[in-house]
Amino acid sequence: MIYVVAITQLKPENKDAYVTGARDCIAATRKEAGCIFYDGHISVSDPNQFVFVERWESREALNAHGRSDHMKVWRKLSADFKASPTVIEIISDGKVETL
Repeated sequence: MIYVVAITQLKPENKDAYVTGARDCIAATRKEAGCIFYDGHISVSDPNQFVFVERWESREALNAHGRSDHMKVWRKLSADFKASPTVIEIISDGKVETL
């Protein structure tokens, strides 16, 4: 089992566009093989912080997700909406890796 928490700090003027695009990405990702849970949230403490929470059957499923066509489109679309790069934490078998 693989868990992922991905945190993105957004430019305030682009928040709505990011959230709209995230909805499409979430819908497509939920259809992927190996996706157990995939959701996005606005932080309660910082309204310009978006958090993806994910659970995958395996690292292979997560890697395939990263290579999917909709993720390529999402990365390109969302790049200009971010105030800083996304911080991704991958948690597996008690071990935490940072990408």
